[in-house]
Amino acid sequence: MTQKRLHRREQLFIDGEWLDADDVLEVTDLADDGIFAEVAAADAEQADRALAASQRAEAEMRETNIPQRAGWMETIADGLLERKEELAEVIVREAGKPISSARGEVESAAERFRRAAEEAHDLRGEFREGTTDGHEGWEAIIKPEPIGTILAITPYNYPLATTALEVAPALAAGNCVILKPASKTPVSAAILAEIISEVDIPDGAFNFTPGSASEIGDLLVGDDRINMITMTGSSPAGKHVARKSGMVNLHMELGGNAPAVIFPDADLSDVAGACAKGSFKYAGQRCSAVSRVVAHEDVHDEVVERLGEIDNWVIGDLFDEETQMGPLISEDQADWVEELVEDAVEKGADLIRGGDRDGQFFEPTLLANVPHDARVIHEEQFGPLAAVTTFETEEEALDISNGGNLALDAAVFTNDYDRARRMADKLDAGAVRINGAPSHGLGDIPFGGNKGSGIGRQGLHLTIEEMVRKKSIIL
Repeated sequence: MTQKRLHRREQLFIDGEWLDADDVLEVTDLADDGIFAEVAAADAEQADRALAASQRAEAEMRETNIPQRAGWMETIADGLLERKEELAEVIVREAGKPISSARGEVESAAERFRRAAEEAHDLRGEFREGTTDGHEGWEAIIKPEPIGTILAITPYNYPLATTALEVAPALAAGNCVILKPASKTPVSAAILAEIISEVDIPDGAFNFTPGSASEIGDLLVGDDRINMITMTGSSPAGKHVARKSGMVNLHMELGGNAPAVIFPDADLSDVAGACAKGSFKYAGQRCSAVSRVVAHEDVHDEVVERLGEIDNWVIGDLFDEETQMGPLISEDQADWVEELVEDAVEKGADLIRGGDRDGQFFEPTLLANVPHDARVIHEEQFGPLAAVTTFETEEEALDISNGGNLALDAAVFTNDYDRARRMADKLDAGAVRINGAPSHGLGDIPFGGNKGSGIGRQGLHLTIEEMVRKKSIIL
């Protein structure tokens, strides 16, 4: 059931004030076509104003205490849930996410703010005594303090939940935040900014500065007033940010190309369900998506057959409760997935099902016997694509899985406990799941990547720990 068309106009939020801008970001309506929102796009002068405001607010934020900041987190969580239906509809329209998933994203975002409140209470200092010659009489307090101003760069695929995972720990730890959301999906972040603006935080402690990367991206990233950059995005974008940033802490969760390694003793019915969900959920636009199904040659054909039988991914009206899959975020992303499919087929892969597209809609696609030199084996897809390739030995499975530059997640399917542990130890990934598809959840279990997949680990407790610095006060 299609909803009444919206048209929204959102402003910047800088130094406690709502501001217009000369330019706007036009946000495409992926449910009804057309433009459903215009969001003010900050220019260089406004970005500089946000930097100055954050720097001024740092001292006042350091004076805040944990109960005060935890209270902010609870109030923000309540505000998100009060606007749940509005936010869910916005996520449907700007991100192309089915309504049931969009509601879940709002709930996840609220829960992340609540958990940030809980985790903030663990920011306790330490007492240390000197234990070396010359320091034997020393006593010291090791005190955590905010790192300063944090630039949060957020992605389009989870425009509210991932933003919560970056903003909530930063504020809970007493930092100032400059939020730059993805240009394709800034509206849910604008609503979050409205909710935060109603909390009694110091002016300048939170700034909402959407805008084009070419206009303000490098300016923000390279400014000395930024003390930390937390980012979720593609590996090329992360490398660009790392090149442009100065002496700042980098906290990045970047691209993924997760392998699911399947051995002959695995329960193949469970494998098929897990890999299908891992590959096709939200049209594969997840960094933790199962991108490569690396099946032992003895079970390759059965794995492909079972995956081909799963035909319950409902594509339709995004506001229909039964719909499970929508469009890709853009025509360019659909072009990219199509390019990877064509490359694999040209190199000898079998197209079992799917492969067609209608604009931004790409059919759930299954490839079999994918050659190891196909690009889809080594490059991030971000599309509804399951690519099945084969291996003979554990060593070959590891070579395939560890061969690229992305190392975010992996999965191993086997009933041999020793093999599962052995593979988990040797797979180059930030997280390895045994007998299940990768999932990052709320962030209670840390996640993050190696190599080109990122720097550091996300997770509410760990992220807060990385967003403070330690000061030794010798008594």
